Amino acid sequence: MKISFRLALVLALTAASAGAWAQGAANPVAQNVVQLGANGSVEVPQDTLSMVLSTTRDGVDANAVQSQLKTALDVALTEAKKAALAGQMEVRTGGFSLMPRYGRDGKLSSWQGSAELVLEGRDVARISATAGRLQTLTVSNVQFSLSREQRALVEAQAQGMAIARFRSKAEEIAKAFGFTRYTLREVSIHANDQGVSPRMRMMAADSLSSAASAPLPVEAGKSTVLVTVSGSVQLH
Repeated sequence: MKISFRLALVLALTAASAGAWAQGAANPVAQNVVQLGANGSVEVPQDTLSMVLSTTRDGVDANAVQSQLKTALDVALTEAKKAALAGQMEVRTGGFSLMPRYGRDGKLSSWQGSAELVLEGRDVARISATAGRLQTLTVSNVQFSLSREQRALVEAQAQGMAIARFRSKAEEIAKAFGFTRYTLREVSIHANDQGVSPRMRMMAADSLSSAASAPLPVEAGKSTVLVTVSGSVQLH
């Protein structure tokens, strides 16, 4: 019984070793492989303005509140459409909500609603001037960004820079370790942009009435498009 057990154990170990050797032969451990990464970034002025104008109403009658919101939105929409221009200033409605409000006793006490209008495009002067003429709505949000065309152009530039730096770094590393060349094993490319928030110059309270129809003072920021290239190379 002992001899048979030992023989079985030896056979099992031999089979396990053979399996491990076969697996190692099928998937040899990579040697002389280096992981590295490089970045490319381009900073450009933001060229698209999105301005949200809104209004709120309160009342005990839901229909009355909704009617007031609709009237305010219709007046602003009619005025804004006069200045709309494809690609330069698009006009669209935003959120429209009507919600109940309850008192401490849990009973319905009133209704509160809000309506939004969005002006968006590349003509900042046209958008700010139009927003200044809309008397039934007030500005609730201002956001600058890159247009799709501008972002694609800048991203291509940043990507070219990142790839060139990746290749240069790979060549330097290969030479530093005594190799003459390298081959690319795997690579990944990621892009994102970071923008600076827009600024609105505030006016004194006594100047608001006289400047009610004046263009809103907004100033665009800049966006930095960052492209990262990372991966591994085989040194030869």
